[in-house]
Amino acid sequence: MRVVPVPCLSDNYAYLVICEQTQRAAIVDPGEAAPILAAVEREGVELVAVWATHHHADHVGGVPAVAEARPGIEVIGHVRDRERIAGLTRAVEDGERVGVGEVTAKIIHNPGHTLGAISYWCEPGPATGAGAVFTGDTLFAAGCGRLFEGTPAQMRESLARLTSLPEATAIYFGHEYTANNLRFAAAVEPDSPAVAARATEVEAVRKAGKPTTPSTVALEKATNPFVRVAEEPVKAAARRVDAEVKDGDPVDVLAVIRRWKDQFR
Repeated sequence: MRVVPVPCLSDNYAYLVICEQTQRAAIVDPGEAAPILAAVEREGVELVAVWATHHHADHVGGVPAVAEARPGIEVIGHVRDRERIAGLTRAVEDGERVGVGEVTAKIIHNPGHTLGAISYWCEPGPATGAGAVFTGDTLFAAGCGRLFEGTPAQMRESLARLTSLPEATAIYFGHEYTANNLRFAAAVEPDSPAVAARATEVEAVRKAGKPTTPSTVALEKATNPFVRVAEEPVKAAARRVDAEVKDGDPVDVLAVIRRWKDQFR
């Protein structure tokens, strides 16, 4: 499996997921069509599927034009988004599998950002190496999505499921928010060497004009405050913001730091 990030709009990432044996590809979250079609031509692959993580326009706005350019393409999304993603041809549920060539992905339903949010997990194997997961706006590098439709409890469970994947799993996320997310992570855990080291690395990567995607499960467990809500430094930070945090309950902690992050500048 080869993954090609495709920048879209102002800070979105779409991804070409390429089966190296067949040169067939899926595109994850085509926010706009032109960069996608250009990448397909550049990479010399056959685009056969759209894998949508959720219904927001900045992730699926390019679907109609992509489908027009590639008649018969499969467009996949969650059953809750059946009426919310234009041109959807296959509505999937948690645990189902989709594929492109010899690459298969398992659907992980992860409500929180939206109720129909899903991730695509390409498990470790001969065609996929250490494995990869495409998380849309649920799990970012050092962050998570805003709770537009779901609850803190749903987001907590969704993040826990994603970070229970093997630690070497590559995480391909939906936006280039990493530097700002790490500024917030440093506010939550100012004494964390892992956060400081990652922020320095990300600064160098961005100065070089490179994307910060992918992350890994191991890296998120070490530096992402929304993943680390059961850790004492993150619970203590939440208590500083809201003294009413219930006994350090991870769901309550996530709710507090998500509200904090929503106002963070």
